[in-house]
Amino acid sequence: MKPIGQSGYVQVRGAREHNLKNVDVDIPRDALVVFTGVSGSGKSSLAFGTLYAEAQRRYFESVAPYARRLIDQVGVPDVDRIDGLPPAVALQQQRGTPSTRSSVGSVTTLGSLVRMLYSRAGHYPAGMSILYAEDFSPNTPQGACPECHGLGRVYEVNEQTMVPDDSLTIRERAVAAWPTAWQGQNLRDILVTLGYDVDIPWRDLPQEQRDWILYTEEQPTVPVYAGLTPAETRQALKRKLEPSYQGTFTGARRYVLHTFTHSQSALMKKRVSQFMRGTLCPLCEGKRLKQQALQVTFAGLDIGEFSQMPLARLTEVLAPLATHGDPNGLSVEKHLAAQRLAHDLLQRLHTLTDLGLGYLALERSTPTLSSGELQRLRLATQLNSQLFGVIYVLDEPSAGLHPADGEALFDALQRLKAAGNTLFVVEHDLETMRRADWLVDVGPAAGEHGGTVLFSGPPHGLADIEASQTRLHLYGDAHPLPHPRRKPVDWLKLADVTRNNLQRLAVDFPLHAFTAVTGVSGSGKSSLVSQALLELVAEALGHPLADEDDSPDNPLEDAAPVTESGHIVSGMGAIQRLVKVDQKPIGRTPRSNLATYTGLFDQVRKLFAATPAARERGFDAGQFSFNVAKGRCPQCEGEGFVSVELLFMPSVYAPCPTCHGQRYSPQTLEVECLGLNIAQVLQLTVDQACEVFAQQPPVLRALAVLRDIGLGYLRLGQPATELSGGEAQRIKLATELQRGQRGATLYVLDEPTTGLHPCDVDRLLAQLNGLVDAGNTVIVVEHDMRVVAQCDWVIDMGPGAGDKGGSVVACGRPEKVAKARASRTAPYLAAVLAST
Repeated sequence: MKPIGQSGYVQVRGAREHNLKNVDVDIPRDALVVFTGVSGSGKSSLAFGTLYAEAQRRYFESVAPYARRLIDQVGVPDVDRIDGLPPAVALQQQRGTPSTRSSVGSVTTLGSLVRMLYSRAGHYPAGMSILYAEDFSPNTPQGACPECHGLGRVYEVNEQTMVPDDSLTIRERAVAAWPTAWQGQNLRDILVTLGYDVDIPWRDLPQEQRDWILYTEEQPTVPVYAGLTPAETRQALKRKLEPSYQGTFTGARRYVLHTFTHSQSALMKKRVSQFMRGTLCPLCEGKRLKQQALQVTFAGLDIGEFSQMPLARLTEVLAPLATHGDPNGLSVEKHLAAQRLAHDLLQRLHTLTDLGLGYLALERSTPTLSSGELQRLRLATQLNSQLFGVIYVLDEPSAGLHPADGEALFDALQRLKAAGNTLFVVEHDLETMRRADWLVDVGPAAGEHGGTVLFSGPPHGLADIEASQTRLHLYGDAHPLPHPRRKPVDWLKLADVTRNNLQRLAVDFPLHAFTAVTGVSGSGKSSLVSQALLELVAEALGHPLADEDDSPDNPLEDAAPVTESGHIVSGMGAIQRLVKVDQKPIGRTPRSNLATYTGLFDQVRKLFAATPAARERGFDAGQFSFNVAKGRCPQCEGEGFVSVELLFMPSVYAPCPTCHGQRYSPQTLEVECLGLNIAQVLQLTVDQACEVFAQQPPVLRALAVLRDIGLGYLRLGQPATELSGGEAQRIKLATELQRGQRGATLYVLDEPTTGLHPCDVDRLLAQLNGLVDAGNTVIVVEHDMRVVAQCDWVIDMGPGAGDKGGSVVACGRPEKVAKARASRTAPYLAAVLAST
C-alpha cells in the first residue's frame, strides 16, 4: 500500500458510523473498488454512510447558507477525518415514489429527446401548426388526452363491480361498494325510510330502483329510525315520531368515486378501487396523448407507437436515420434536426442495450421495474453524462442480473473508470470481486460482531485473511451443504399462459420440490412466476392476490393493462395455501418495524404487562405499544422521530426532542422486564435479543428464525424505511417460517438471494430445503447459479429478452439444463456444477 499522504488515495480515519469500530482505511482513487462482507457487516456503512455521506455534506457546504441550514438536519457521518475525497454520485436501489407517471423515458431523460424529435423533426399533417415538446407529454395539461387525462385508461363503476352477488339482499350488504360498519348501516336505514325493500334479493328489485340506488347524484336528507323494522319505520313516519337522526343518502357510484378522489387514507382508496374497472381509453387507445400529437409521425410511427417499442427495436429504426437523416419530404432544417436528434438518441439507446435493457420500452412505468433494472437505468444515464473525477458509489449493481448480462455491466463500469472516475461498489457477486482492482472486506460477522476492515488491497491478498468469510467463497472450497435431490412425482401443470412476452405457454412445476426459474433479464421469468403462477393459483384457491405492503397513493395507476389468459390443468389438489414472499417494503414509515411485522412485539408487550411494576400501575399490553396513545410519547405520538419538511426537497426525520427517539412516555419507560425497559428492548439486535429472551419460548421462537435466516444483526425496532428489499423479503419469510408447518403450501420467492453474501445464501438454502422437507413446494426466480445448482428442478426461460424470449428453453435437473445448447444459463450453471 502506498504511504499515507499520497494523493492517489482516499484516507479514512476514525469511522464510527453505525457498527464501524473506529475504522482507518486507505482506498485508491481511479480504480474499481469492491466492498465485501456478510450482510450487516458494515460495508454499506463505510461506502454509503461514511464516504458518500461525507462527499455529499462537503458539496452542500458549497451551496447557499439557506439550503445548507436545511440539509444539516440529515446528519454528519461519524468519522474523524477523510482526506482525498472527490465529489461523489450514489446509484442506489431505491425505488422512489411509485407512479406510472414515472417511466423508463423519464428516468433516463430519453423521453425529453423523443418529444423534441417529434416537435422539431416530425411529419405534420398539412395545415397543422408546429407543436411544442410539451404537447407530446401525457404529463402536461396541453399534451394529455382529454378523455383519460394522460393515464391511457378510463375507469368505470358498474353494477357488476358494485353488486358482486345479486342473490343477496340490501340488508345482507348486496351493495358491497358501500362502506362497512355504521356508515353502511346508515345508508341501508335511509333506504328503508325512502320506502325501498331491503329484504328481497337485489336481482328482484325493479331495475329503476337499482339504478337510482347505485347511480343517483341526488343526496336526499331524511329521518332515520335506527333499530326499527321496515314496518315500524313506516308507522313512525306516519305518526311523525322523533327520529334517531337525520341521514343523508349517497349513491354507491358517487361514494366510490368521491372516496377514491378525496380520501387521505390509502386503505380506503385501495378498498374502493376494487369496485372500479379500467379499460383502454377509447380516444387515445392507451397512448395517453391528445389527438393532434398523435397525428405527428416520425419514421412512420406516432409518438405512442414509438414509445411502446422495445429499446433494441428503436435502435434499428433510428440507425439509418442517424446516418442519412429522413429523406421523406423534410425541409433542410428538419432534415438536420432529425439527423442530430436521432444520433443523440441512438448513442444513449446503445448504452441501455449494452447493459441488457433492450427489452424495455420508453413508456414502461417504473413501479413495474426491479430495483436492479432501475439502478442500471441510472447507471446508463451517468455513462452518458461524461462526468470526470467523481466517485460513483453503487449498491449491488449485479442485483437482478443474469450472469450473461454481467459482462455488459462490467464493461460499463470499466468505461466509467476509463473516463477518469473512481468506482466504489458494494457487492456480493463473486465474479465482480474477482475483477476488482481493490477489495475492502468488512467483518468478520454482522452487527456488533462486524464493523472492522479485515482487508484492503488487491483481490489476491484476501486469500491469506483467515478471519474473512468472503475468502472462503472467493478462494476456498466453501459450498452449500449438499442436499439429496428429490425426484419429482406430482406436478402443477399450467397451460395457455399469456402474459407480456409469454404466448400460450405450457409449463409444469414439480410439487413437493425446490424449483428455480432462470433466464436473462426480461426473458419472462417474472411474468411466468410472479404474475401468471401467483394469479392462477390464488384464483384456484378462491383468494384474490393481495399486496402485503402499504397501498400506493393511487392503486389504479399501478395496474398496467395486460393481456391475460391461462389455466391450471392439474395439481391444485396438493396445494392448500399460497405464500408470496416478495421484496416489497414491510411498511413505508418508521412506525413499521421488524418487531411489529413479525408479531414478536406482541409477545414482548405481554411479558412487560405481566411484570409486578406494570400490574401495580395498572398497565396492560397496550401501554407498551408506540401505536397506542396511553403509553407513547405525546410529542411524536410514538414515532420516535418528527418529520422535518424541507419545502422543495424530500422530508427527513429528526429524533423527537421530548423522548429523544425512545418513543415512549417517562412513566412507561419506568417499567423494566429482564433488566430492560421497552425502548431498550427495541434497540436490541436479534442476536442480543436471543440471549435476553432465552427463557421465553414465545419470543425466542420468532427470534431464532430471524437469526437462522441471517438477520441476527438487525435491531428489533429497525424502521421499515431502513430495510433493503432483500431484508424485507427475508423478514416476510421468517414470519412464515415461525408458523406451524402444515405442508401443502406453495412458496413463491422472487430473487431471494438479493443482498446476500454467499455465507448467508447457504443459510437461506437450508431454510428453503427445510420447507420442502416439511411437504411444501418452493419456487424461486433466481440468478445465483450456486442456488440453481442446488435445486431439484430448473425451468430456463429465454432464449433472449422481450420479444426474443418468453419460451421454456430447457427444463429438468440442473445437470440436464447445464447441457442445453440453446440456453444462455447453461454455461454458467455448468461451471458451478463442475466446481462443486
